[in-house]
Amino acid sequence: MAQFSLHCLEQLAKRSITEQTVLGVIQNATEKILIDGVFVYQSIITENGKDYLIRVFVNEDKIPPLIITAYRTSKLDKY
Repeated sequence: MAQFSLHCLEQLAKRSITEQTVLGVIQNATEKILIDGVFVYQSIITENGKDYLIRVFVNEDKIPPLIITAYRTSKLDKY
């Protein structure tokens, strides 16, 4: 299981994203890419009839893996 960084928990609260949503994206990611040594898990979710991409950044070199941050975007084509 992964561990949430303090920064991540602060950002989740600020962005109204639940820890369950983040863990769900990690477990069921439609895409996992490596950017500068950090894995980015991505998945599209629907909220209030609108599609959003959730991106979760994870440092898998740490034990347990460290969730650095996560955010939601409506700019699906950008990623």
